[in-house]
Amino acid sequence: MGLVQAVAGSIGGALADQWKDFYTVPGGLPATAALFAAVPQGTNAGRGSNTKGSSNIITNGSKIVVPEGYGLLLFQEGAITGFVAEPGGYEWRSDDLNSKSIFAGDGIVDSLVWQSWERFKFGGQPGSQQAAFFVSLKELPNNRFGTQSEIYWDDGFLNTQVGAVTRGSYTLKIVDPILFVKNFVPAAYLQPGKVFDFTDMDNAAAGQLFNEVVGSLAPAFSLYTNDPGKGNRISRLQQDSVGFAQSLSSAVESAYQWKSDRGLAIVKTAIVSIEYDANTRELLTKVQRADALAGARGNSNLQASVASGIESAGETGGSAGVMGLGMATGMLGGIGSLQQPVAPAAPVAPTAPVAEDPIAKLKKAKEMLDLGLITQADYDAVKAKALGL
Repeated sequence: MGLVQAVAGSIGGALADQWKDFYTVPGGLPATAALFAAVPQGTNAGRGSNTKGSSNIITNGSKIVVPEGYGLLLFQEGAITGFVAEPGGYEWRSDDLNSKSIFAGDGIVDSLVWQSWERFKFGGQPGSQQAAFFVSLKELPNNRFGTQSEIYWDDGFLNTQVGAVTRGSYTLKIVDPILFVKNFVPAAYLQPGKVFDFTDMDNAAAGQLFNEVVGSLAPAFSLYTNDPGKGNRISRLQQDSVGFAQSLSSAVESAYQWKSDRGLAIVKTAIVSIEYDANTRELLTKVQRADALAGARGNSNLQASVASGIESAGETGGSAGVMGLGMATGMLGGIGSLQQPVAPAAPVAPTAPVAEDPIAKLKKAKEMLDLGLITQADYDAVKAKALGL
């Protein structure tokens, strides 16, 4: 009975696989799908009935349409035999006996007789395996990263170690599809109906990438903040999606060889939040104050502080307020260090001598006479001059 079933299966399969087919992208794919099998369309608008062909055989003459942003990987017996990177329609041609079709001009003997005989040897099924897989060449979004505790790195601008808890996302690109499939994609995803998605929580390979990104965050922050070309400023991270992505990509390449071993690269990042530890927050506050007191803005702030100090000294009275003001301006380089023009002093006009009081002059002369410092004649001369005699 098994022999009859094998014969029936081999003949029926050979007949079903004579039909040319039309392969395209499966419906309902998520935007983050990276690798998936091309599927035969079978029917279209109620026409067509090619629904019984072998799942692992592509008939000669079948058409495969490659959409924009995707590449096509061809497999024979589990090995990659071809790759197409340009969009368009392509026709499948293979020398494999199981792919031959009378509708593709391969003749009736090879297409039916020899196919049936070969399939009979394998219990009625084809003795070959062929497949076509689409691979995304676009940026794949929504790949998330995050840390549960602080990560630490040496900051070139603050000149010390800083720490933060951070989270965000990045876009990933498959830059070498052949390397990606050969070295990274598990065999379970190289089957019809399977979709390799980096954001799939059940995808263990994608989970490994998440762990490697988290492990590379500290080196990436260090690379970015110690790069003079980026200003060594940690505050620019959240505005520089491409610049930080380059640092993160370099970090994962250095540690895990994403590009050279797996054909993967990080393109852009979006840092949703950075929560610095207490010491780093204190340092950043001091840096902000220093920035505010730098250059012309610093002079303006200092002038305002001096004016406020003078006003306060006038309100409190006494020399304590003025002394405090002098100490403050001395610590900041003195009022004279303010970068503002100083008007030249106006020349002082000579003043006429003030006339001495004659009574006071006589009293002083009398005191000198009583003390024996001058004679009576001297006193009389002063008296005469003072009274104008």
